[in-house]
Amino acid sequence: MKDLKTTYLGLSIKNPIVVGSSGLASTIGGIKKLTNAGAAAIVLKSVFEEEIKAEAEQTVGQQLGMDENNLEFYDYYDYQVKNEVLENYVSLIREAKEAVDIPIIASINCSSYSEWVSFANKIEDAGADAIELNIFKLPFGINDEASEIEKVYFDIVRKVKERLSIPVGIKLAPYFTNLGNVINRLSHSGVSGLILFNRFTSVDYDIENDQVITGKVYSGADDYANTLRWVSISSNLAGCDIVASGGIHDYRTLVKMLLAGAASAEVVSAIYKEGPEVIGAMLKELEAWMERRNVNSINEFKGRLCQGKATNPEVFERVQFMRYFSGHKH
Repeated sequence: MKDLKTTYLGLSIKNPIVVGSSGLASTIGGIKKLTNAGAAAIVLKSVFEEEIKAEAEQTVGQQLGMDENNLEFYDYYDYQVKNEVLENYVSLIREAKEAVDIPIIASINCSSYSEWVSFANKIEDAGADAIELNIFKLPFGINDEASEIEKVYFDIVRKVKERLSIPVGIKLAPYFTNLGNVINRLSHSGVSGLILFNRFTSVDYDIENDQVITGKVYSGADDYANTLRWVSISSNLAGCDIVASGGIHDYRTLVKMLLAGAASAEVVSAIYKEGPEVIGAMLKELEAWMERRNVNSINEFKGRLCQGKATNPEVFERVQFMRYFSGHKH
């Protein structure tokens, strides 16, 4: 048996496959299936700040008819609705910790810290092993400065870290003016890990019915290149675990992420497409690869091909197809 132990947000885990936040882990039954399939840790389905706010506003509006003269009752119902959603989530954490023996990670999708500072304590008290913050502000405001958008991330991290003793991870988007700078600064801000990258709902068009529709929901097996590039660039200099996420559908891509310096990897779409059994299959093939390469542990090859150890580090920074098209004749 090969030693597959590694880390996720600084936590020791038995292998590098972590189930990312999704509906796969929204019930105890689903959590048990993933654990039995070999998952090393599970990130629970995210609580969305926007959804809680929308549900609270809808419920309060129905209860009070949006009567501006009932502001005191409005605040009361607003609090009650939000509190009920959050308490249900806390209950899921407690039940999950009793049901399985692997780390259970809470997940919050937020764009501010107003609601989550106090909720963070409830997560910790419920027994969550860590918390993953999915922070994103879509940079579409033409008057928003890049520094203002970045400041939101650091403000949330600071506020949550003030309240928690459990590890805090940040799941990032790749959409920053200087992504390398943001990754480096966040990795030294006291967080225990950075997950590269978040996957967002995409927009598409139905050209026969002139409708805006949701684009591709799941990642594909070829969607890992950007993650691989940035894991490679950042892992050698980061002050915390770098976790790969996006397009990891087989053991080959998992190995690539580990060679790039990822401590572990989040997998979701592959499980939706092939079932929880894909976790065991990937681990079995990972061990077989390690046997062929005569390595006994993850630590023996982790980061071997990161940019910091490369003989040609400039390849990670090249964005044009010079090598392929420089000799092309028109």
